[in-house]
Amino acid sequence: LLSTMSIRDNVNAAIKAAMINKEKATLQTLRMVSAAFKQIEVDQRIEITDEIALRELVRQVKQRQDAARQFRDASRIDLAEHEETEIAIIQQFLPQALSKDEIRAEVEKALAASGLPHEMASMKPLMATLKPALEGRADMAFVSQYLRPLLQTS
Repeated sequence: LLSTMSIRDNVNAAIKAAMINKEKATLQTLRMVSAAFKQIEVDQRIEITDEIALRELVRQVKQRQDAARQFRDASRIDLAEHEETEIAIIQQFLPQALSKDEIRAEVEKALAASGLPHEMASMKPLMATLKPALEGRADMAFVSQYLRPLLQTS
């Protein structure tokens, strides 16, 4: 799915394909994503860049993951599966996710390259470096959980 087209162009192309192929769930989900992009442009008076689009896609996935978890807890499997279908549709527009080992390697590389002391005060600047590098490819909560003990031990 990756091409020279922007994320937004890819979403719009997928909307057209979904209309032609009568893929109702895909169409509905991508129209919501497209509407979210338009909303950001209107509210913030900015042009949607891939960076902003990526952040919004990550937010949309996270929102649905939370909803799916709540539905599962409430034994509403049908609703949970609907959310999970939407997650799969949106994730097609995100970069390939990193494995936990790849994430750990990125964190350790950033820590070594930063030259910052291995103490909790370094947490914020390191996360500020890691977030743009890993956004959309890693669960930032996992990144934080992995980094914290590395800073506390030494």
